[in-house]
Amino acid sequence: MPIPLFDTMTPLAPLRDRIVAKLGEVAQDARFILGPEVEAFEREFADYLGVRHVIGVANGTDAITIALRALGLREGDEVVVPSLTFYASAEAVVNAGGRPVFCDVDPDTRNITLGTVRAALTPRTRAIVAVDLFGCPAPVPELRELGLPVLEDAAQAAGASLGGRRAGALGEVATFSFYPSKNLGCFGDGGAIATDDDALAEMVRALRFHGSRDKVSFDYVGYNSRLDELQAAILRVLLPELDAWTEGRRRVAQGYGQAGLGDHARLPRPPAGAAPAWHLYVILHSHPEELRTTLAEHDIHARGYYRTPLHRQVAMRPYVDDGLKLPVTYELAATNLALPLSPVMSDEQVGQVARAVAEFARAG
Repeated sequence: MPIPLFDTMTPLAPLRDRIVAKLGEVAQDARFILGPEVEAFEREFADYLGVRHVIGVANGTDAITIALRALGLREGDEVVVPSLTFYASAEAVVNAGGRPVFCDVDPDTRNITLGTVRAALTPRTRAIVAVDLFGCPAPVPELRELGLPVLEDAAQAAGASLGGRRAGALGEVATFSFYPSKNLGCFGDGGAIATDDDALAEMVRALRFHGSRDKVSFDYVGYNSRLDELQAAILRVLLPELDAWTEGRRRVAQGYGQAGLGDHARLPRPPAGAAPAWHLYVILHSHPEELRTTLAEHDIHARGYYRTPLHRQVAMRPYVDDGLKLPVTYELAATNLALPLSPVMSDEQVGQVARAVAEFARAG
């Protein structure tokens, strides 16, 4: 049987009847926008994260944009963001009126560090976007020592923790995506913003609804960006499963290490105190595309991520100074390869992947 990069169907199979029943309840109730399901999910997810507020929005990109606006970002303000991440992390900075300033990452964790961020700071820096890349928490507590607001982009890290605190509860504000392939995914687009700051949460709630607090008066130019009732209802069914799914992902990641994969590739190394959610298990290899082709011959799906870093994307050229050098980002972009990982992946499948990688190494 093929081993997919993501297996989003199998974990949902036991939950389908409950999901269908929940959707039927929403249809019967006929409240589809900012109704009881959204309110309940926001409360339940806030309790899970250990924060005071969760505000549902339409998607993870809007979540970053709105969160930056709520932090007070003004036209032309600079925001430090890693270049090794999905495009939305920087796109949202521009859409919020800011200017992204790209920084390098750590070769082991693949996340920004206090040192890489400090090297990118200028007098115009107003915020930092710290991405929990591939589900490994970024060093948000250390970054907060710089005295700037830190937005934790936890889109890939639902279920992760650092120092005993959940990813999403580490900075002034955090953002989530519930895109279907995420560790906690809905059946379409969805996102959320999490914070302990009452005033910031109030601003976010206004911005997600056209800049209005009461649907009558409009204090800001905002957005039409709301998590809908159907998606919230689905997420309420899935949220109680998240920790078990995360443990399943950790079992697979541990299995890769125990199977000797580190003899043939460079494995991720989370920092001390981190419990990653392993959205993706990404190795480094000197010939990643050749390895991907070999794995495909064994019906094993794999893929490289972010081959073109953000600061090399055409749309980001106006924000990049000539001569910007991010050596670790270049290396990781060129050599990474994500291997299959899902909470229901068997030990036999883990071994099958590891053996295929070893076979490629033996073939030279």
